[in-house]
Amino acid sequence: MELNLQGKTVLVTAGSMGIGRAIAELFIKEGCKVAICSRNKENLLKTVDEIKSIYNIEPLWEVCDINKLNDIENTIKTVKNNFGSIDILVNNCGGPQPGYFEDLTDENWEDAFIQVLMSTVRFSRYVLPDMKSKNWGRIINITSLSVKQPVDNLILSNALRSSVTAFAKTLSSQVGKYNITVNNVAPGYTLTARLYELAVARAKQSDESHEHVLASMANDVPMKRLARPDEVASLVVFLASEQAGYITGTTIGVDGGVIKATY
Repeated sequence: MELNLQGKTVLVTAGSMGIGRAIAELFIKEGCKVAICSRNKENLLKTVDEIKSIYNIEPLWEVCDINKLNDIENTIKTVKNNFGSIDILVNNCGGPQPGYFEDLTDENWEDAFIQVLMSTVRFSRYVLPDMKSKNWGRIINITSLSVKQPVDNLILSNALRSSVTAFAKTLSSQVGKYNITVNNVAPGYTLTARLYELAVARAKQSDESHEHVLASMANDVPMKRLARPDEVASLVVFLASEQAGYITGTTIGVDGGVIKATY
């Protein structure tokens, strides 16, 4: 299948590790001009070097704390100055702090609000004018299986990532006439540093090893394994393609069947 993405400009936020990095790599394979950002400069430089050694292409990079408006503005400016207007935006971010309701403060809630929802709102706000003028664009948000099936000790993620899906659904109806699609990808248990951290936290509560927790997570999945980041990335790249031009306002799970909902 020809995805017709060659030459498109892509920005992947939180693109130095895990799912974000896998997404960036697949877009590079499709011949896109790819920019990644992360607040961790060391991780960015390591990823850029590794990608260059594999593909002989160096992605554009920018240090960006997505909780800070100035950093977002600088990232958008850097991409536009080097590549021109952004055709495809992938809103990705690390997960907010795990914990139960009684464990979390107002500050935790406010931080999660900025990190998860407002970063998506702000990046989307800055790319939409050029997408409208070109009558083409793709906004793809990386959420979580928790938007369809809440995870018990991730109340911040459950609440704020669900707000992203509601935002995307509403925005999709407002920008569809400009040939812009807005979709969400909801990964299940995926082999990333974030999942490892959650396994360690859960292990401390249950007095089990984190290896046992990860094995239990895999066992809960009908396919009896955890996802690879590139399996999530494959759906993202398809949703960015011309072939997916009539798919908008959706939330699609990449979860190995662990989500029990029928919708």
